[in-house]
Amino acid sequence: MPVKLHDTAEEAAVTAQAQQARVIVFANQKGGVAKTTTTLNLACAFAESGHRVLAVDLDPQGNLTMSQGVDPDVVETSMYDVLVHRRPIREVIVSREIDVACASIDLAGAEIAMSTMIGRERALEKALDAVREDYDFVCIDTPPSLGLLTINALTAADKVIVPVQCEYLSMRGLIQLQNTLSMIRENLNPDIEIEGILPTLVDSRTLHAKEAIQLLEENFGDRVFASRIRKTVRFAEAPVKGMSVLKYDPKGVAAQSYRDLAREVLHGRR
Repeated sequence: MPVKLHDTAEEAAVTAQAQQARVIVFANQKGGVAKTTTTLNLACAFAESGHRVLAVDLDPQGNLTMSQGVDPDVVETSMYDVLVHRRPIREVIVSREIDVACASIDLAGAEIAMSTMIGRERALEKALDAVREDYDFVCIDTPPSLGLLTINALTAADKVIVPVQCEYLSMRGLIQLQNTLSMIRENLNPDIEIEGILPTLVDSRTLHAKEAIQLLEENFGDRVFASRIRKTVRFAEAPVKGMSVLKYDPKGVAAQSYRDLAREVLHGRR
């Protein structure tokens, strides 16, 4: 009988672990690479597939929050309060197409406010512990820097998706991100891995874009997603309406590209 009790407890632990949300961070210290667009639309593609999804907006600009029709200037509590004042993350979650943990401009001061806190790199990880069993995926949008907010995200994450604009200068930032990931693995989160590198804002008519993708594949091999996110005005129009491109133009090429990406993440490459 004692053996049976041990087996049951072990099985329960395995089941609990299996139900933990998969945490994916979207990171690139270069701005303008469609990071927020990718965070939101991939999260919505997961939800469209029947998964429970939380998107966390860690960017002081609050673009992800705005893209779901929430004004970050008027939210009473935000991720700033979660990280700095240790408020429960449920207090800053709103339900739209997906659940969103909202940002505010206050986040711009979070790194200074957290600088003297013990365990400051793990503030987000601890906050997410309370909701990990409520979701299948947690998708975290980060600011265009490798500061404390991004380090919090990388410390809490299982995987990283790196959106990369198909131009040479954008790709150079990958080296710096890889160096940061090495430090994160050594000191804070040994299990974090790159889920994939996503070519974005692709203009297939230009030779430069084709050469950039070829260079990515030569350097990073099968870590480059087969999916390509092409330039389209739909990505600019959808946030104005407070919705993802999957809802704004569900039959369009842009929406389909994120459904294809979701399939790659969920079921593997090619």
